[in-house]
Amino acid sequence: MKPFTRRTFLKSTVVSTAGLSAGAGLGGKLFAQGAPQAAPAVARFADPSEEIRVAVIGFHGQGGSHIKSIESLRKEGEKVRIVALCDVDRTVLDKGVKQFEDESEVVEAYTDIRKLLEKADIDAVSIATPNHWHALAAIWAMQAGKDVYVEKPVSHNVFEGRRMVEAARKYKRIVQTGTQSRSSSAIKEAVAWINAGNLGKLQIARGLCYKPRGSIGRSGGPQKVPDSINYDLWCGPAPLDPPRRDTKFGPIHYDWHWFWAYGAGDLGNQGIHQMDIARWFLGVTELSPRVFSVGGRLGYEDDG
Repeated sequence: MKPFTRRTFLKSTVVSTAGLSAGAGLGGKLFAQGAPQAAPAVARFADPSEEIRVAVIGFHGQGGSHIKSIESLRKEGEKVRIVALCDVDRTVLDKGVKQFEDESEVVEAYTDIRKLLEKADIDAVSIATPNHWHALAAIWAMQAGKDVYVEKPVSHNVFEGRRMVEAARKYKRIVQTGTQSRSSSAIKEAVAWINAGNLGKLQIARGLCYKPRGSIGRSGGPQKVPDSINYDLWCGPAPLDPPRRDTKFGPIHYDWHWFWAYGAGDLGNQGIHQMDIARWFLGVTELSPRVFSVGGRLGYEDDG
């Protein structure tokens, strides 16, 4: 089969999910099957008395915060419940399910997102996978009739982000992203004060973040993937290459941020918040006509 580039694949996914050729990852096996066969993508306007049923996809890191937030809302009386968990790492998945069992809660467990999306009784999904999965997972969920919360950065690149917006419009879904600074009451008040003209018209905004980010070291070459992880599924639309990192997080988790096939460096990891706040103060919503970048990941002698 002729492999798809990431761009070609995402473009095809929005138009049609039937009869796709092999993807870059998943060994060509799973993408040949196309998107999940799920409920028609029609808007579901639930009665206010109905409970919103949520699935969390990817929860070894930030997804764990999603679970805590949703559970806190439920305990405060909001009609929302986590009914399913999805993670390609069976160790992470089993631990998550057990935590619910210890609270006498029952959740369904999935390693394959497509199987989860076939469930018509799931209303919304919360996505905290690595960046390279964000767009595909979100679009598939929209096509399956689910509303979506997807972590920042909303996509691996600008092209994918536009396809997500198109999908949200086409399938009439609610989609939110994890630029959580927008929920800060302090920043909201500051933006309102600026918008009231107290400093005149802003001409420039600079977003700064000083945070230590240690080296990930040298792995010495390709690393073995733990037996608990379905690495074909982990790679998804990215190349099915062996991991080349061996850090405190292991060969798979977190430090994918520093590899372009999966992450966007600290610009997409932390810098997305500073860019968003700067644009918020400036009142900018459109894309810039021109962009330039200076600097880089300097001073590190490692695999990143």
